[in-house]
Amino acid sequence: MTPHLIARLAPLALLAAMPACSSPPSEQAGDPASQADTAAGLAIESVAAREVDNVPLGSVPGTISLPPEARVAVTAPFSGAVVRVYVIEGQQVARGEALGLMRAAEPVQIGGDLARARSASALAEARAKRLGQLADEGVIAQARADEAKAEWDQARASVTQFSKMASLGGVSADGTMTLRSPIAGRVAQVAVETGGGVDTVTAPFVVEAAGAYQIELQLPERLAQAVRPGMAVEIALGGDGAAPMGGKIIAVAPSLDPATRSVMARATIGGAPGVIAGRNVTVTILGNGRGIAVPDRAVTRIGDKDHVFVRKGKSWEKRAVTVASRGGGLAVISAGLVAGEVVAGSSVAELKAMNAE
Repeated sequence: MTPHLIARLAPLALLAAMPACSSPPSEQAGDPASQADTAAGLAIESVAAREVDNVPLGSVPGTISLPPEARVAVTAPFSGAVVRVYVIEGQQVARGEALGLMRAAEPVQIGGDLARARSASALAEARAKRLGQLADEGVIAQARADEAKAEWDQARASVTQFSKMASLGGVSADGTMTLRSPIAGRVAQVAVETGGGVDTVTAPFVVEAAGAYQIELQLPERLAQAVRPGMAVEIALGGDGAAPMGGKIIAVAPSLDPATRSVMARATIGGAPGVIAGRNVTVTILGNGRGIAVPDRAVTRIGDKDHVFVRKGKSWEKRAVTVASRGGGLAVISAGLVAGEVVAGSSVAELKAMNAE
């Protein structure tokens, strides 16, 4: 929840955590109505309805995923054999950290080609300069000097080409190269073993960026028109009492899927323990309005309407209410209840049965 919402709901949580009682201590001493509740075995929590901001619009299922730019394949510049693997799947790595060491024959060959290209370039340079001087003195035709210069340019191009190839992957003189992580994140896949082969097509390592996650949501038709980009969301990752993780809606599809009667949406969240791509979670969408909130357990269905039991003096009176939304363990009431009124937060089924008699 947002800090503002947590602050507003703190008194509600404190009341819900208080020892259950059906009446103030002064009334418990010997009031006939209080004694009747005790005899009936009821222990009713008194919870005050509170006005809250950013009321939950509803809760929907979602699946944690990675944005396209957050998953990087680490490939080898040459085919070869894996000499050593430094990481395991799930390991956190820093940018530039070594993932594995491999050896290839092609870089050694390229090193030889580079040496020969440099030698040929030096010879072509000397010849081009000598013939150029002779052409300037009129000893030979200018065409011969131009031809020599063109050969020198070609030799320099070969040097540049082989130099770039030799620099790929930090290849050493013996053909070994270290594959490094291009980003900070988690090693999602290790597809090689020590002694195994690797080519230039298959990625031996895949790294997922840390702190970059999204949630794919499926909004029911009733929420499709209300949800907008920028709205806050909360994701429950832990058990009871664990603080939910916050995020926000970043995209809502413009059309309704006729088969599922739902709209696809996407939210963004940061990295945290428990945030794993592929995990299914429940997402609570927070609106921008204000409302009257009570615990969801305080609302019960009687007939075709929602009801709560409101304290009236020494008794509990059922009252029909209109529930605007449910989510995050709360029910937001749009009609039938005002802030400050006390409702029953437990033993609701027993109160419902007593009213049915």
